[in-house]
Amino acid sequence: MEPVHIIGAGLAGSEAAWQISRAGVPVVLHEMRPVVETFAHKTGGFAEMVCSNSFRSDDDENNAVGQLHWEMRAAGGLIMAMADRHKLPAGGALAVDRDAFSDDVTAALRAEPLITVEEGEIAELPTEGRWIIATGPLTSAALGAAIRAETGAESLAFFDAIAPIVYAESIDMNTAWRQSRYDKGENEEERTAYINCPMTRDQYEAFIDALLASDKTEFHEGETAGYFDGCLPIEVMADRGRETLRFGPMKPVGLTNAHKPDEKPYAVVQLRRDNALGTLYNIVGFQTKMKYGAQTEVLRMIPGLQNASFARLGGIHRNTFLNSPTLLDDRMRLRARPNLRFAGQITGVEGYVESAAMGLLAGRMAAAEAKGIDLAPPSGNTAMGALIHHITGGAEAKTFQPMNVNFGLFPPIDAKGGRRGRKDRYPAYTGRAKDDFRAWLAGQ
Repeated sequence: MEPVHIIGAGLAGSEAAWQISRAGVPVVLHEMRPVVETFAHKTGGFAEMVCSNSFRSDDDENNAVGQLHWEMRAAGGLIMAMADRHKLPAGGALAVDRDAFSDDVTAALRAEPLITVEEGEIAELPTEGRWIIATGPLTSAALGAAIRAETGAESLAFFDAIAPIVYAESIDMNTAWRQSRYDKGENEEERTAYINCPMTRDQYEAFIDALLASDKTEFHEGETAGYFDGCLPIEVMADRGRETLRFGPMKPVGLTNAHKPDEKPYAVVQLRRDNALGTLYNIVGFQTKMKYGAQTEVLRMIPGLQNASFARLGGIHRNTFLNSPTLLDDRMRLRARPNLRFAGQITGVEGYVESAAMGLLAGRMAAAEAKGIDLAPPSGNTAMGALIHHITGGAEAKTFQPMNVNFGLFPPIDAKGGRRGRKDRYPAYTGRAKDDFRAWLAGQ
């Protein structure tokens, strides 16, 4: 049997390779790192997570991304299996030790007999064979130019940012305290998964002033793009209004200062554990485009981080994605070249889980096609089906932007006897999705 070729061993490409090999079809996985590096990646490992270490909510009854987790687990997904193996305490979220996670994904794929790994850059679109392009938002310049030449349209683009990581030992725990928002979690470790740094009103106002006045990364001449609203740099949020951060990542609700329980913080900066050892913490929601010198100066204004030592400072980079509603069919194939499938963030989904889920679908579809079977996507009632419907025709092409999975992409629930409240509506969405996804799996 001719192998399926995959370009890119990120989350989408890794999941696609796993699904294809599990179906008994050979795979050649092409990865340019570490031969060719990117701005954001630091290793040559597969499924390297760069912007955050969180897969977001793991609630599969009341949350759309939690439902997506459920579907990927039900489909035997490698990414979710390794995320579960390397899970870190994070309240109701699924956060992982990113290095151990990547190491095990890499080991699993390299150990699979049906998967051959080839290192090096693919600079042109292949003309023959069955291919999945899962190069992500940091597609190399050469391959990106080849894609644009083939599609006849400029790829859309947006700027994406990375949050800083702090060494735990440098956090002042006489000022900061451990608590998950609303004490959420099934045990004490979960309920104390976050480190919280409180601010008074004066401290918050001084921080905003310094943030707005800081030196920021300037983009190259002629380089224009918007920001994805789900991953805005803190400077952009602050520029939209002085209270924006206080109602966003710095909101003080659901938290009580253990050192001063009678004083309500005006704002709170949260840090989430970034590795299993608990030696590294990610500043939650603090993606930034400040220059490195400004970052250390401004971030050390946060009470509890005045002596912070940084394992990694934040940064910003340009991401590209396809106008998928005009270019891809519902099997994720390029309409003009059906032997080419696209998967992951380059298709216009946003988020680690969403990217991996599109890799899972592309892999299953490619494996079925290799066996002479046409595999339709799951119904739009499922999280995966809702996403693929959105990116391959459900979205308005003229205004297409990256999208996280959310219940707004699901067909409405029939509200028998009147309008359903959120408490009833969300479980109805996820219950229906589980039924349809089980049926989709059973039909293969």
